[in-house]
Amino acid sequence: MAFSKKLKQLFSSAPKKNKWDGLIEAYKPWLPVTKNTPIITLKEGATPLIEVKSIANRIGKGAKVYIKYDGLNPTGSFKDRGMTMAISKAKEAGCEAVICASTGNTSASAAAYATKGGMKSFVVIPDGYVAQGKLAQALVYGAEVIAIKGNFDKALDIVRELSEKYPITLVNSVNPYRLQGQKTAAFEIVENLGDAPDWLCIPMGNAGNITAYWMGFKEFFHAKKSKQLPRMMGFQASGSAPLVENKIINNPETIATAIRIGNPVNKEKALLAKESSNGKFTSVTDSEIIESYKILGREEGIFCEPASAASVAGLLKVKDDVPKNSTIVCVLTGNGLKDPDCAIKNNDSIFHTGIDPEINSIIKTMGF
Repeated sequence: MAFSKKLKQLFSSAPKKNKWDGLIEAYKPWLPVTKNTPIITLKEGATPLIEVKSIANRIGKGAKVYIKYDGLNPTGSFKDRGMTMAISKAKEAGCEAVICASTGNTSASAAAYATKGGMKSFVVIPDGYVAQGKLAQALVYGAEVIAIKGNFDKALDIVRELSEKYPITLVNSVNPYRLQGQKTAAFEIVENLGDAPDWLCIPMGNAGNITAYWMGFKEFFHAKKSKQLPRMMGFQASGSAPLVENKIINNPETIATAIRIGNPVNKEKALLAKESSNGKFTSVTDSEIIESYKILGREEGIFCEPASAASVAGLLKVKDDVPKNSTIVCVLTGNGLKDPDCAIKNNDSIFHTGIDPEINSIIKTMGF
């Protein structure tokens, strides 16, 4: 009885943790919502900022490197930040159905939040170019999936036309509410570090996320919540690098399917972010992406999808340009479970098969 009483006192005196109700509730004053906006949330946001010394050691110069791991959002990608806003505003407008083009993550997020909001979702994807984990999500969340013979850029052209002609809301990053939600990741970084980083390294596909981050950093800077603005360092796969090469890529190819986009709709905004921040856009090869993907897994215990690793691959590629004693944040946009096939094909682990199910065989296999 005395022990029970002591235990009760211990728990009652423990510090109360702040309740997290999702990023709209957390950042309402910074977002275009009103008391009439129904908040459709899966409690997205508040993703961790993780120091990665293995990457910092490769750079040297006293650099500190952190990972903003947005693969820990509810559907496993940064898209949830924008989707809670896009779907909430669609619901406010009386929308009954949403549509998107997707290389995978947008479709998963749109389907989940539409279902949460009581809406129907349609997703148009390039047939054969969506990782299994992402396709599985869209299907389980109840989306109606339309796979076309064409790439993401063609799919986006189609859904933009459909949304203009029919009563269905487009929730790709051309939807301005998407970027409003995504900018909150910059807020979280500033709050975690106490200031903006010197560099923000980020993968680029449709270029909405780099645009959103820059928006968020600027808003906090002008509100005097940070003392500086970061350089925006954007990275694309070399086979799909329209922003680096400054031209449309008609047939983009890369193992990083999430950024396999040849004609980004946010091109001008992304270029403005680069110029305004004195940033730089660089391409990385698929082999460089996979090497960084493996480093994060085997040395840091962080499992991201291939496209996410482009930010780390890019940082390592331009490491000679890193100023001394810099603070750098690399954005990981999606969870590794999105693309299990890539993980199985690209790792340095030992996988023993056909072992007899008895102790001596297993001990011998283990090398004891």
